[in-house]
Amino acid sequence: MTYSVRREELAQLQPEWVQLLEQQPEPVPFQHPAWQRVWLEVFQDGRDLLLLSVRDDETLVGIAPLIRNGDSLSFVGHYSICDYMDFIIAPDQCRDVFDAILTALKDEAWSQLDLRGIRDGSTTLTEFTQAVESNGMTVEQEEEAVAPRVELPGDWEEYVSGLAKKNRHELRRKLRNLQAEGNLQLQTYTSREDVEAHLPILLRFMVDSRQDKANFMSEQMGLFFHKATQALAEEDLIRLYELELDGKPVASVLCFDQGGQLYLYNSGYDPEYAKMSVGIASKALCLQAAIEDGKHCIDFLRGDEDYKYRLGAQDQQIYKLVIKR
Repeated sequence: MTYSVRREELAQLQPEWVQLLEQQPEPVPFQHPAWQRVWLEVFQDGRDLLLLSVRDDETLVGIAPLIRNGDSLSFVGHYSICDYMDFIIAPDQCRDVFDAILTALKDEAWSQLDLRGIRDGSTTLTEFTQAVESNGMTVEQEEEAVAPRVELPGDWEEYVSGLAKKNRHELRRKLRNLQAEGNLQLQTYTSREDVEAHLPILLRFMVDSRQDKANFMSEQMGLFFHKATQALAEEDLIRLYELELDGKPVASVLCFDQGGQLYLYNSGYDPEYAKMSVGIASKALCLQAAIEDGKHCIDFLRGDEDYKYRLGAQDQQIYKLVIKR
């Protein structure tokens, strides 16, 4: 079987890209062309985009979204805001497509592939590394981070009952006490207009509730949040949850919705309500909403924050590959 590899423009490739992404066992929003387009608009900073497509005849079977950093190539994105990064490959043609990508990359100027954000289970960790070694290159693999996730049952009570005893009692107590404070409602915003209107509340809560998030939310990062959420809302991939107490927003959670999963991207709360545990309560209610919507998993993404484990999450490993010619 003969494959052709082409250098592409993102806008022209987008429709086929979306179709190939939907074929993945677990498609993620960070690999969606709308997300990557916005990242490039805000952060490319003059660097060379090397966007390669692999085709079997005219059928798209692989995408290598790479960007040049000096003499190194890496995935489009950055691990600080793109939790998962990877090649996008037709599931039944991985090894052949990887060989085609590596053959094309031999004609490019680079000394190192610095590939971060690769999830456990990715064929990049197995078949791509085998292809690399077969092509006479060296590969180093290391654990980069963890991304805890919860496999969801079909019923909220079944989920709560499955928590460790201490965590189960604590969660029920916090939700009961919060509900006793007034009318508690979890609002869900999905349209571009609604997300644009309510995103400033999330950003304010992020800055007000944690100093590290305040340091993170630069003017450039704020621009990225606005552009990225608008772009993903147009693709129906955004779920912006807002927890209201007596009609007043007290916490906000930004999730992505793709492939039957929720990806909890960021959150914040009003510090005036911190003693009422509105932060963890809002995340628990997102879990409840996900179960009611028929989702099979909620992914808390990068980081080993304690609340994730109190909500029953189990670690998923993220890896980094360094490939040298």
